Amino acid sequence: MKTRPILGLLTASLLIAAGLHAAEPAQTKTMLVLDASGSMWGQIGGKTKIAIAREAVDSMLDGWNGGDLGLIAYGHRRKGDCADIEVMVPPAPGTSGQVLKAVNEMRFLGMTPLSDAVRQAAEALRYSEQAATVVLVTDGLETCAADPCAVATELEKSGVNFTAHVIGFGLSKEQGSKVACLAENTGGRY
Repeated sequence: MKTRPILGLLTASLLIAAGLHAAEPAQTKTMLVLDASGSMWGQIGGKTKIAIAREAVDSMLDGWNGGDLGLIAYGHRRKGDCADIEVMVPPAPGTSGQVLKAVNEMRFLGMTPLSDAVRQAAEALRYSEQAATVVLVTDGLETCAADPCAVATELEKSGVNFTAHVIGFGLSKEQGSKVACLAENTGGRY
């Protein structure tokens, strides 16, 4: 598989998620949740997944509509720590430069606590009080004994117009179905 088609697909997915955000009410805030686990050192077509993800985020931010945007990363500080989740850029208008800088400086080395990261993103967006959108970019499955499908159902039930979009890359169809429920259970896209 060549890098260009994967990058194009990932970029298109991020832009679709950004476009979906633009079509939602103006008060919607968006949090990008980036997988910074050790598996991102893997390669697709001779290029690291890290590089592919960074380029895709850069492309997404070029077309960002100016709405509130934040960034959460997981697995970027410590190996083997399921609590390694951090709000790197709080959601606010005009943060795309900060988001890109944080993504470009990020280290990739830990676990994949994607369920808790999505939950923390929703909480940072005050999803139970206002419309909120989470865009998860991941190359792997949950590795921290949580159920992404249950988390999605819980967030959808208790949120005010909560939506999660999942951009999974380098995943098999079977693997993808294990994270697609985050989107499917909240009215988002996988």
